[in-house]
Amino acid sequence: MITTSPFVKTYTLEEFWELPEPSDHSKLELIKGVLYMTPPPDYSHNRAGANINEVLRDEIKRCGYRGKIYIPRTALWINNDTYLEPDLIYMSAELEEQMPKSHWSRADIVVEIISPSNANYDRKTKSDTYRAMGIREMWLVDNETKEIEVRSFETGRDVVYKSGERLHSDVLPQIDIPVSPLFE
Repeated sequence: MITTSPFVKTYTLEEFWELPEPSDHSKLELIKGVLYMTPPPDYSHNRAGANINEVLRDEIKRCGYRGKIYIPRTALWINNDTYLEPDLIYMSAELEEQMPKSHWSRADIVVEIISPSNANYDRKTKSDTYRAMGIREMWLVDNETKEIEVRSFETGRDVVYKSGERLHSDVLPQIDIPVSPLFE
């Protein structure tokens, strides 16, 4: 039986990996042994992810940054009880070289695309967890408001970029991304 109540059960990473795929294709994640389940992404979520992937990839190349964008199912995990799958990850070549290829525990930027059903989880639980894991920056993409919140955990800076504005990053200071096309 799969349960998300820590009063019923907490999981180790090994137990988590043995869980069956939910029949509705919900995503399972593990934070300090507590199982979290979020609904599968919808069209607008997938479209925003594809747009961000394309634009960010082009901007990274334009600026000459050495790093890669990793797409869903790429995971970050620490200890024996925490496993997260961001919607997108940017990992610099330098950071990737510091970690074993089989186990990533950090990233330069994680992107979470917010759905109404998981907004609290992304904005609070996952954000706090990423900060504790040593993630440098988090982008929260809100399809409803057409805004992207950039949280720099290193500098403590938190900026919301709206349609018509241009997104900037403390981690990748040369990038200059128009926000509006990300939601088209």
